[in-house]
Amino acid sequence: MPKMKTKSGAKKRFRFTATGKVKFQPANKRHGLSNRPQKMKRQSRGMEVMRDCDQLLVMKYMPYNR
Repeated sequence: MPKMKTKSGAKKRFRFTATGKVKFQPANKRHGLSNRPQKMKRQSRGMEVMRDCDQLLVMKYMPYNR
């Protein structure tokens, strides 16, 4: 059986923690930030851990990053 390919869009957007959870950067921080509330910008700072139901899809995209 041939090797599976990693989705190149997924490897740019997601990282794995040491325990195997998926981290991601929240959206809506690129432009138009003067129109967004300060609370939204503050909460979108840094990385977040993805929920379990969404992690399964990302793990399917990245078969060798576990």
